Amino acid sequence: MRKIYWRLLPFLVFTYLLAYIDRINVGFAALTMRGDLHMNATQFGFASGIFFWGYFLFEVPSNIIMEKVGARMWIARIMITWGLMAGATAFATGVNSFATVRFLLGLAEAGFFPGIILYFTYWFPHYHHARIMSGFLIGLPVAVAIGAPVSTAMLSLDGLYGLHGWQYMYILEAIPTILCGIVVLFVLTDKPDQAKFLTVEERSWLAGQLASERKAKDAVEILSVWKSFYDPRVLLLSLNYFGIITASLGMLIFIPQIIKSIGVTSNMTVGWLTMIPYIAGTISLIAWGAVSDRMKERRWNLFWACVVSTVGLVIAGMTMGTWWALFGMTIAACGFYGSKGPFWATPSMFLSGSTAAAAIAWISSIGNLGGFFGPWYVGFIKDTTGSYAGGLYGLALLAFVAAAVAAFGLRIPNAAAAATSGQKKAAIRPALTLIS
Repeated sequence: MRKIYWRLLPFLVFTYLLAYIDRINVGFAALTMRGDLHMNATQFGFASGIFFWGYFLFEVPSNIIMEKVGARMWIARIMITWGLMAGATAFATGVNSFATVRFLLGLAEAGFFPGIILYFTYWFPHYHHARIMSGFLIGLPVAVAIGAPVSTAMLSLDGLYGLHGWQYMYILEAIPTILCGIVVLFVLTDKPDQAKFLTVEERSWLAGQLASERKAKDAVEILSVWKSFYDPRVLLLSLNYFGIITASLGMLIFIPQIIKSIGVTSNMTVGWLTMIPYIAGTISLIAWGAVSDRMKERRWNLFWACVVSTVGLVIAGMTMGTWWALFGMTIAACGFYGSKGPFWATPSMFLSGSTAAAAIAWISSIGNLGGFFGPWYVGFIKDTTGSYAGGLYGLALLAFVAAAVAAFGLRIPNAAAAATSGQKKAAIRPALTLIS
């Protein structure tokens, strides 16, 4: 397992870092782009969030295609096309063209995140799932922490060769994604039985582990792909994820502008201060995932992470206009990212094969609609009231709903864990007989 971690995780973290930089750099571009394209906060929130409608439409088909053609080819295709669309954002001339290219970017990138989640189920037994997801998702807060100062620094290129700083930011940050997409073709291995970096014995052991888990899940219930779309567990997971994504991206897209509203005048300083919540989020992500795996527990770890998010957003709303708002957003970020490991370890407790491919993408696509509603809502409240506080209170309510769903709805038995426990007992019994 250590070999697999080192082979897959660093590279995939890097790919997700690029994905998230290309997704959230719009928040930093807005510091100057909104004025250049004559957009108010509502228009900006709507156009940036429409990215997630593209995501919603193509995530399920994308994951099903990946299950058929293999991760290596499909993830390479995703990265190259989203890199091209991310660079094309530099050529937006107004609200309509900006919204159009954001929608196309969502279509291009759709399937990347749920595709990686599905890919991990090919390689990792259940008792690694929260850790591997937390390790992978470290790319998310790290992307913000690194992308914040880098993106704001690129804004200083404004006027060079007649281009705006935000245009340079989109173009320069898209190039590594396209190059990385090409590298994927040479680095990723589709399935463990093709892994030349493992010995025959290691491949055999891993295949046995994964097969026993799948058999245990199928023994409980075999879900068809279509039935998984309306299975209550899948819908409740989607609702929980919608609440967390709406709250987290509603806050994330506007963090640079919220910090600037406190009285920070330098865009570079805004970039450095934006790092603070996401450095804390990185630590929370790793620690919470490790705790969830050690406890072999998902539901209550997810619940408390949602509660922490709610409290942080309320603090930020109550203290808006002061430096305490940054403290509140830091607490909220710890909850948002702490929830990731236990949440994404949950679907694999009862899903496998093509059903897992479709259901994981379905959960992700429904949840990611929150990426549209969150920024639009916060922008609308800002234009209506003149403050971001009301928007943050609304996001806090959604994080609270996500906590309630976790507490009262996600009572899902872990069939994979039961299979592992049964294997261990079977291995211990002969030894106990010999001792007796």
